[in-house]
Amino acid sequence: MRIIFILVTMVCAGLTGPASGEAVTAARSTVIGFGSCAHQSRSQAFWAPILSHRPDYFIFGGDNIYSDTYNMELQWKKYQQLGAQEGFQRLRRQSVIMATWDDHDYGLNDVGGEFREKVQSRENFLNFWQVPKRSPRRRNPGVCDARVVEIDGRRLQFILLDTRYFRSPLVKRADRGEGEGRYGRTQDRTSTILGAEQWAWLEQQLRQPADIRLLVSSIQVIPEDHFWEAWINFPHERTRLFRLIRSTRAEGVIVLSGDRHMAELSRHDKAVGYPLYELTSSGLNMARGGYWPEPNRHRIGELFFENHFGLVRIAWLDDPVITLEIRDLKDRLILEESIPLSSLSRRRR
Repeated sequence: MRIIFILVTMVCAGLTGPASGEAVTAARSTVIGFGSCAHQSRSQAFWAPILSHRPDYFIFGGDNIYSDTYNMELQWKKYQQLGAQEGFQRLRRQSVIMATWDDHDYGLNDVGGEFREKVQSRENFLNFWQVPKRSPRRRNPGVCDARVVEIDGRRLQFILLDTRYFRSPLVKRADRGEGEGRYGRTQDRTSTILGAEQWAWLEQQLRQPADIRLLVSSIQVIPEDHFWEAWINFPHERTRLFRLIRSTRAEGVIVLSGDRHMAELSRHDKAVGYPLYELTSSGLNMARGGYWPEPNRHRIGELFFENHFGLVRIAWLDDPVITLEIRDLKDRLILEESIPLSSLSRRRR
C-alpha cells in the first residue's frame, strides 16, 4: 500500500478534506477534476459524471456561484444553494476540494480590485470553503492558495491564483466590432492582475520543489487573439508570468483556467522554454451552446460550447504521463491530450 502525504505550503494554505499531514491511500494514478461557471439555480446534472470518476481532488476554478450583487447576505444565501446540492455534499466527502474565484462569485461581471464589497466577499468565500480560522490564508488579502502533495516520492503542486482582488481596471475598446470582445490591451505598465504581494508569493511557490505544477487561473493565460477577459488584457503581466516561470526554473507547469463558457486546449511553445499547455474548462452548467468561431493561434483541436467538466489524470510511471481531458455531461470524451512529464522540461529541449 502506497501513501500520499498532504503538505501545506507557504502563506495561502487551508485544506478542504483530509487534514494536513494525514496519510491517505494512493494508487499508481491520481485523478484531478476541475470546472467553473456553475449557476446555483440551474440544473446540476454535472455531479453524476464527475463523481463517477472518483476524483482524488476537485478544483473549483471560479464562478462557482453567480452572486452578482453588492448584497453580501444574498451572496451567502447563494453559496448555501450550492452547499445544499447532494452532489456537492458527496464530492466534499469523497474528494479534496480546492477553490478560487472569478468575477461572478467575487462580486460583479468583469469586476476587479475596485469592487467595494471585496473584503466581505472574501470572508464569505473563506467561510463557505471551510478555510480554518487559524489558517495563514485568512491573514493575507485575496484568496490565493498553494499546496504540495507527495506521491511515491514525486511532488504534485497546486497553485491557485486570485485574478480579481488586486486587478486593475480593464481598458475598453473604442473600435469594437459586432460580436467581438469589449476589452483591449492596456499600455499602463503600472497596472496589475495579481498585485505586488501576490506576485512575491507566487515566486516563492514556483521556487518550491515540485515535479508537476497545476497553475490555476480563473481567466485564460495563453490565448491572445480574442478581446474578452484574459491575461493578454495586461500584456506586461502575461510576459511577467512567463518570465517568472523561466527565471525560477519551474518545470512541469500546466495551466488550468475557466471564465469563457466553453472548453479549449491551448499550447504555447515559446513562452517558458518548454511547451506550456492550458486546459480551459468553463461551463459546468453555463456553457454558451451552439458554435462561436473565435481565433486562437495556440489552440489544439476544436472549441466545445456545451456543458462539460475537465479531468487531469496523472499516471505515476518512471516518466509520469499527464492526460488532460474535457468530458461532456454524458461523460463522452471531447478533448484529450497526453503529455509525458519529461517534455515539460528545458533539460530535454
